Amino acid sequence: IWTTVQYVPMPTALVRPPPASLPPATGERPDRKSAILLAAEKLFAQRGYHGVSIRQIAAEAGVPVALVGYYYGAKHELFHAIFAHWQPTIEARLALLREAVAQTRAQPAALHRIVSAFVEPVLRMRASPEGEFYALLVSRELLYVRDETDRVLREFFDPLAHTFIDALHTVRPQATRAQTAWAYQFALGALLHHTSDRRVQRLSRGANPPNDAAAAPLLIRFITAGIDAALQAPPTHPDHSKESSP
Repeated sequence: IWTTVQYVPMPTALVRPPPASLPPATGERPDRKSAILLAAEKLFAQRGYHGVSIRQIAAEAGVPVALVGYYYGAKHELFHAIFAHWQPTIEARLALLREAVAQTRAQPAALHRIVSAFVEPVLRMRASPEGEFYALLVSRELLYVRDETDRVLREFFDPLAHTFIDALHTVRPQATRAQTAWAYQFALGALLHHTSDRRVQRLSRGANPPNDAAAAPLLIRFITAGIDAALQAPPTHPDHSKESSP
């Protein structure tokens, strides 16, 4: 049974102004501030946090170097600001997960709907021009444990993870919290790999475009089946260990 998941609104798109329109490096200009955030998002996604300097971000945005610090402070604060900008999409995903649980708690399709609410907004974002680099940044950069990413994970993504784990536990109450947390981790791994991998095009001999949003039904079925199998009640078998040999 397929479900239609509500559209998750994107935050206001960051559109870099053309170089000719850049004003002198004085005063507040929202377009320059947005240009810096967009440039940082793109470069962090492509090269990694430690592979990018403030000077490179300023050059990509077409602004003076000093303006980056004026608007955002140090590099780690600029990194944090990217995720703060996209916070509305996380809030929308939280709402979708809660709605999926409330509507389908007693239905056989409940697990499928929860997984859909978890997966589909990410794939839509990855396929959108305004969300492409952000989705890539999440799938690549947050995998590396360090102070900058740990702060982002705790503040923005842990609430989403806990909500998904709670939702899974609601529809599979026979599982322990520990088992459900593992199921979340495995589901997240499949989702993040799909959003960042390019090898599938080669492995499919050109049949599968990388990060193809059309693969969403297959990915959702895959994750749903895996979670369902992992969180089933363990079968009860008689203990033959104490039986005497004939």
